Amino acid sequence: MAGIHITDIEAAINWWRERSPSPDGITACPEVRALAEVYALMVYGHEALCDEPTMPARARQAWLAWYDSTPDAPCIAICSTAQGDALCKGCGRTEDEVQHWPALSPGEKRSVWRRITMEGTAWRFNRYAERVRSAPGAEPAASTASSKAARPSDR
Repeated sequence: MAGIHITDIEAAINWWRERSPSPDGITACPEVRALAEVYALMVYGHEALCDEPTMPARARQAWLAWYDSTPDAPCIAICSTAQGDALCKGCGRTEDEVQHWPALSPGEKRSVWRRITMEGTAWRFNRYAERVRSAPGAEPAASTASSKAARPSDR
């Protein structure tokens, strides 16, 4: 089982803070409080990963709600693993990750997303992705959730 990285906990906290802002500037919504408890324990313990299966139920539910708002697969429909590459040139996943993607847990998927984002070598992260976003008929970059979530500079 993969762990949930602290940056994903931070992203979920910020997503909930934006979605359910404090009415008085002091109190936080229950989801933020649940995630903040996990985050604080991780910081206190100098831990980068939270154990996915043993995460407290309320925090896990809040994290999963954020997770559901993120793009599922990093695929850009240029799969070089089908041509025998061990690592896809399009999305950066290994052949095994591509084949078993539907069976991976949310934490495992986010772990792969983190790795390929940090590497930033897949075509998903280079000018090819920018050209696709600016192509005629493409959605504007500001409204394309997957392009925003996938940029290495945002992580």
